[in-house]
Parts: sequence; structure tokens; C-alpha cells
Amino acid sequence: MAENTGEVKMTPTLGLTGLTMNAMALIAPGAFLWLTFAPQATEGSTAPSMWIGIVFALLLCLATAVCYAEMAKLYPGTGSSYYFAEQSFLNHDKAWKYARLMKFVVGWGSHLYYWIYPGVMVAVTGVFCGYITGTLWPNFMSAANPGPMFMMLIAIVFSFAVAYIAHRGVNGSTAVSVAINVIQISALIVFSVMAISYRMSHPPGSEAWQFDSVSGEAYTYQFATTSQTVNGTATDVITRDANMVPQPKFDASGKPVPFIVAYDAYDTSNPPVFQAHPNAKSVIAIHNFNWMFVQATVAILILVGFESVTAMGGEAKNAKRDVPIAVITSLLVQGAFCYLFEYFAANYFLSSGYPMSTATGSSAPIGDMMIMVGDALFHGHGRAFMLIEAVTVFLALIGTTLSCINTGARVTYAMGKDAEVPEHFGMLHEKNLSPHRAIWALAIISAVFGCLALTMLFGDAGALPDATLQALPHGFWSSFGYVSHDTMAKMPNSLLTITLASNFGTFLLYMLSCVTCIFCYKGHPNYSFVKHTLIPYFGIAANLICMGAYIVLPFMGYGTKMEPFLALGIAAVWAIYGGIYFLQSSKATGRTTLVTSRT
Repeated sequence: MAENTGEVKMTPTLGLTGLTMNAMALIAPGAFLWLTFAPQATEGSTAPSMWIGIVFALLLCLATAVCYAEMAKLYPGTGSSYYFAEQSFLNHDKAWKYARLMKFVVGWGSHLYYWIYPGVMVAVTGVFCGYITGTLWPNFMSAANPGPMFMMLIAIVFSFAVAYIAHRGVNGSTAVSVAINVIQISALIVFSVMAISYRMSHPPGSEAWQFDSVSGEAYTYQFATTSQTVNGTATDVITRDANMVPQPKFDASGKPVPFIVAYDAYDTSNPPVFQAHPNAKSVIAIHNFNWMFVQATVAILILVGFESVTAMGGEAKNAKRDVPIAVITSLLVQGAFCYLFEYFAANYFLSSGYPMSTATGSSAPIGDMMIMVGDALFHGHGRAFMLIEAVTVFLALIGTTLSCINTGARVTYAMGKDAEVPEHFGMLHEKNLSPHRAIWALAIISAVFGCLALTMLFGDAGALPDATLQALPHGFWSSFGYVSHDTMAKMPNSLLTITLASNFGTFLLYMLSCVTCIFCYKGHPNYSFVKHTLIPYFGIAANLICMGAYIVLPFMGYGTKMEPFLALGIAAVWAIYGGIYFLQSSKATGRTTLVTSRT
């Protein structure tokens, strides 16, 4: 790759539309409804509060977005919160000495989010491709439980493919983001309207469809069962033919018994398990404040990204005007409209034909729902409808991973220019003007975290029954890597663990950014109590509450314990390593911790 020994600078080419679309690509509702519904469903008893958890996470993000927008008005440039931290402290009459320490803390902490988040994206891309492969070739791969080795391969290839697009430069990335946003939002609206229409046209007690996770199809009849002994207990098992298609239950006249739908909130087990929402009011209800906080700690993953555009200030034509608008607009369109609409539709769709317990055991509950509504509204062509929608999800995955790699690489680039990380990260490609070394490093890191996230996809509460494991197609790509039910139940869910580690980095970064905003405007002539004190303090409190929920709520019986504490362990190791690296780097370069000059 060609490099220049002289200084190569970024070129301002992005207008308001380009900036907004880059931010919206990272908050990709077309991808995250498909991807995040499953881990949210596995949060046990808290699932009824999924929608309101997103509302709380949205309020948290809006408070932080206001802080980012206000800081972008003062300090347009490359580096996002890392750059804001330096400038806000340097321009503070008393705290300027701490500028280097603060910017390193913010920059290092942001990498816990920016370096892990793309790994989550490539991991869920592996799950997504496994689901589609299993749908098309069920004898090769199980759609509900894809092979770990196959998913890891996809994660690795996807990491480097997206990194190549990022390496080509920001203009090409923006063009991709614009097209993807138009497609994914259109597809989202179509599915959401169909899901709500299905629920409204199938009232309780009416004939409807039910989904079978083994065959991956929906049927209008009740399934025939036979009593078998499983693990020493008599259990009713669905009767299937040689192709694993569930056989119908027949009435006295020899006709298949139609499936009658119900929307009972809980089943009859002990303790009862949540199944569906009886009405629309139940979907948007709080149910339990602790449940809301648990759901918010996962939901933050789907809303982050609005701040990504602040890392592109050096490539904006009018950064002071356009970047703040892009930050708020991207979050309002994708979060306040798209997400709340689509999550309402998906939760409202749940029924006895597709209860939350079925969603918990699937790698892609939204794909299952698309098959059901497609079968009902397109006369049995549900799988074709799902595959069409899946294409838009894959495009959205490209967009959100691309946007995250672009943002993370530019933060690393800014730190490299300041020699706070190895200086070669602060170099631009001579032709493409992209921080290529940071991009390719992030591609490697994403592939590693993606593979780690897929090692125990069904760990903990999502452990697969041994009967399900035995029914998987046997082969290196389809079943190698799965262990017994008891072993999986003892292990943390790897994808949820990596997701929570990324989310913890998000909470930390957003909280520090709110603190930075307070410093930015303290004593400034444009100071506003609402925008520069009230909103930032709310953001700090909301982020602290969500971080505290990691520790406290599992001991109260809400959510799981292994995953959040392992995620906190990852964050602690990163923080300790950061402190050691900072001290060693300072000693090697002869720099002091405190700034000695405001120049």
C-alpha cells in the first residue's frame, strides 16, 4: 500500500445527508430486530418488559446524543469523544492540566465499545448466515441451531470483507450507507405492518398457524404426539415423518384438527413461563421496573451509533452545523420511530402458535415470525417472504458493521496521531485517505471477538436438550463444537457475554461524554442549564443505573449472573491493561501525565 512520508489529511466531502446516513447505518433497525430479539428473549422473566426497556435505553441515548451534539458545535474534528475530552479540558481555566489524562481515559474506554462491537456484529452475521443456510439446505445445517464452525468461518470472512470497503474510503462507505438505509427501513415497515395485521385478523379462539422449529415451517393443524421416555420421564413428543414434518392430529371424522390460537400471558408450568402479550397495552406496559432495567442493558446495543458521525468531523463540509443535526436526527428516526414500531409489532405478534419460549430456543425468532406471517398472508409462501427480507437484513449488517469499523478506526487514528497508541495507527492511506492500518487491525480484532462470541451460543439458560443435539445434521460444519446439554447449561452464553462487554463499554463511554459536556460549557457564554447541566446529569445517572444493574439485579433473580460478571471481568482487565500501557508509554516517550502547557 502506498504511503506518504509527508502529512496526508482527510478531505471534507460529507454534507448533512451523508453524515446522517452514516450514523443511521450503525443504528440499523433492519438488522437489529432480527439479531437482538433472541438475546433479549433469553433474559428470562424480564421478557414482558422488552418494549419499555428500549424506551428507557432510548431516553438514555437521547440525553447522551444532546451532549455529543453540543460538543460537536464547539469542537468539530476527527476523534469523537476522545477529541472532545482533550479540547474541553484544555479550554477549562482550572482543569486544563488533566487534558491528556482525561482524553486517554475516554479514548481507551471507548475502545472497549468500538473494538468489541464490530465483533458482536460479525458474530451475529455468522448466526444469520447459518439460519439462512439451514433454511435452504436443512439436511446440511439446522436453521435453529447452526454449526459453530460454519458461523465462525462466516464471521472471519465478513470481518475482512467489510474492512475492505472501509479501506476504500469514506465516500464509497457513504454511498453504501444511503442505499442500505432506504432498503432496510422499507423492509422493516412491510414486516411490522404484516405482523400487526396477522394479530388483528386472528383473535383468540380463531383458527391460525403454529410454527415448528424442527422443520422450520408453519402449519394450520394441531400436531399429533406420542408418549416417549426422555431422560427417564414420560414426555409427549411430536410425531414426524421421514422428512421431519410434524404429522397432524385427526378428529373422529379423520380430518386434521385445526390449530386454535390463544394469547395467554403465561403457561401452566411451575414457575410459569411468559408466552405472549394478551393485548397491545401489555406490550408497552412496564410490568416491573427491574425487568425494564435488565432489558435496557441489552437494548442499548441496538441504539448506539448516533455518536459515530462525530468521528467524521474532519471529513464534513460544515461540521459545526451538520454534525449536531445528524447526531439527533439519526437517533430520532431509527430509535424513536423504527425501533419502537418494529418491537411493538414483533411482541404483539407472539401467541400460542409462536410463544416467547419458542423464540428463546431459536437463533432467529424474527425469521420464524416472517415465515408465519408470510404463510398466512401469501398463501403458504412464507419462506420466500423471509428470504427476501433476509437479503435486506444482510445489507443492513454490512452497513452497521461498516459504520462501526469506520468510527472505531478513526478514534484509534486520532489516538495514533497523538502517540497515545502506536503511531502507525495515526497514518492515512495516500490514495484513499482512510486510516487503513487502524481499519485492518480492527478487522483482525473483530474476527477474534466474533469467534469467541460463537463458541457457546446456546450456553446457560439457552442450553439445547440432548435430543435436539442428536437430531442435528452430523458434520464438521453443522455440529462440531456442540457439547452436551449439562455442559452448556454450566457455561455462560458467549454471545450475550461479548454483547454485554460491549454494552458496558458503551455505558462507560456515554457517561464520560456527559461529564465532558459539563466541562465544555462551564463558564461558556452559550451555557444552558437544560442542555449543559440537567440533561448531562440525567445521562450520567441513567448510565450508572444500567451499569449497576449488571451487578445488583442478577442477585435479585432478574436476568442471568454468569454473563454480566464475566463481561465486567473483561472490562476490568481492559482498564488495568490501559493503566499499565499509559504509564509505560509515558515513561518511554518522556511525557508527563499532567499537561504542562495549554498550547
